[in-house]
Amino acid sequence: MNRFLPTDTAHKLLLGLQKQDRPMEYDAEKHRLILTDVPGTEQVYFRLPITLAYPGADIILHNYIILLIQAGNCALGYFEDGINLNHKAFRSYMVRKKQGKSQIKYLKTKGKSRAGSRVRLGETAEFFENINERLQSYFEEHDIHRIAISCSKTLLPYLYSAKVATPFTKNDPRLYKIPKHIHTPIYEVLLDANKFLLRGELIYQESQQEYINGLLGNLASYTPDDDTVEDWETENWGEEEWE
Repeated sequence: MNRFLPTDTAHKLLLGLQKQDRPMEYDAEKHRLILTDVPGTEQVYFRLPITLAYPGADIILHNYIILLIQAGNCALGYFEDGINLNHKAFRSYMVRKKQGKSQIKYLKTKGKSRAGSRVRLGETAEFFENINERLQSYFEEHDIHRIAISCSKTLLPYLYSAKVATPFTKNDPRLYKIPKHIHTPIYEVLLDANKFLLRGELIYQESQQEYINGLLGNLASYTPDDDTVEDWETENWGEEEWE
């Protein structure tokens, strides 16, 4: 089960957990806490909003980038305090129309001898160069605290090996892989991803509902409604998206 929390509510919950000294462990890679009940038997995952740092609950990370990449499509933007101040979408002729697969995947079995293949490869290279040029401009103009990214493991090497280099390495501690299935990247999808990342999220089993009620019981401002419980794809996103 999933329970979504507004940023302020998630902040209050984190403060409450720290004051109560509840057993918990921070998973930096997924920006979430692993919570246990008093006997230490029940595990609950508490994903923190992208602007909320841990362990300093009152430390807010203001500036971040969201980068969404799929074969032939990219949407990226610069955000401050949850507000999108600049964005860009890129499209490229990377997908073979009949087979419905990207030229990169096609190369693994068929090669690149045909003229159409060479065109697609050329556009693929330009696609990632354009992405990195925009990223470079963001890093030159702003102090970036976090980089939220959704990109398949097939495409990541092309991002990092482009002639125009990324302004960060693949091991940059600011990188945060978005734990959500992303549809074809366009501006609206970029904003949707931002809305998701600004919320906190409790992930738990139905049998842990009483424990969750206890966690939220002391938050006077918390009022469950239809907007806080949604059927997002989180723990079951595809390996292709995560790695």
